Amino acid sequence: MPKGPRGEKRPADAIGNAIKVARIAVGDIEDEIPNDGKDPAAKALGAKGGAARAKSLTAGRRSEIAKKAAAKRWKKKK
Repeated sequence: MPKGPRGEKRPADAIGNAIKVARIAVGDIEDEIPNDGKDPAAKALGAKGGAARAKSLTAGRRSEIAKKAAAKRWKKKK
């Protein structure tokens, strides 16, 4: 069975999935979001820290980080 972006189960057929999405949009059924086991306050604080780090980085340093990440992604395995 296919899974949604948060791991929830979705209907396998396109029509069934479209009906489920429409019912969620209209409010007939509630979209069940599974608990990922993480503290909501910690998730909010982590997002806040990531934004602060991005704001404090210079353009040059961001470029260095991006180049290093791209090199790791595209590295050929032997």
